[in-house]
Amino acid sequence: MKRLIIAAAFAALATAGIAHAETKKIGVTPGPHAQIMEKVKEIAATKGLDLDVIEFSDYVVPNQALNDGDLDANSFQHQPYLDAQVADRGFDIVSVAKNINTPMSAYSKKLASKADIPDGATIAIPNDPSNGARALLLLDDQGLIKLNDNTNLQSSVADIAENPHNFNIIELDAAQLPRSLDDVDLAVINTNYALEAGLSPVDDSLFQESTKAPYVNVIAVRTEDKDADWVKTLIESYHSPEVKQYVNDTFKGAVVPVW
Repeated sequence: MKRLIIAAAFAALATAGIAHAETKKIGVTPGPHAQIMEKVKEIAATKGLDLDVIEFSDYVVPNQALNDGDLDANSFQHQPYLDAQVADRGFDIVSVAKNINTPMSAYSKKLASKADIPDGATIAIPNDPSNGARALLLLDDQGLIKLNDNTNLQSSVADIAENPHNFNIIELDAAQLPRSLDDVDLAVINTNYALEAGLSPVDDSLFQESTKAPYVNVIAVRTEDKDADWVKTLIESYHSPEVKQYVNDTFKGAVVPVW
């Protein structure tokens, strides 16, 4: 009987060990989100949480994968984008923490400054509704166009009230925007794709979004997991002094920690 009790105890401990060592899959996009999450992975490992960091090349799949259970969390999007995805696709996912701000910027291979933008210039923006609206709000803020409502985070090209310089605004996949710079006069590009293409938001952009814009990035999980212990550990690891220092040292102002 004693042997059976001891064997059962060891089996329970083994099972607990397996559960404790369970790996959580975290979806990210290439660039800052992936780089930062690799640092978070180091910190989380010291707290008993193993992270498998999985990169996605677009903005759509990570939320679908999270909703379907193929991921346990993701870290790649700002809150307005998540809100739009939940509203449009019915995902049962929520944000559980803020992480970084990556101000959107405008770049050009043909122009040296905003003052050089000619009438009739072709300007490329992201083609997904949330980031497209973000780019249009930036153009409005810079006085290049005027929107019907410059507080509407779902603005589209159809909401342009005034385009006095007759800009040709085209919508392209966000990941393709850096490659479009050879063909357009100006492109408004998300920071992760800009950095991946070797562009510096601080040194290379013609103008940049204000850090007061409502586009802080978030960590998202399925609603059923929002209070899970591993989620708390993930957030603690991300919001650590070590990760903040890494962000500041690595990106030198192009990416801003918000905790």
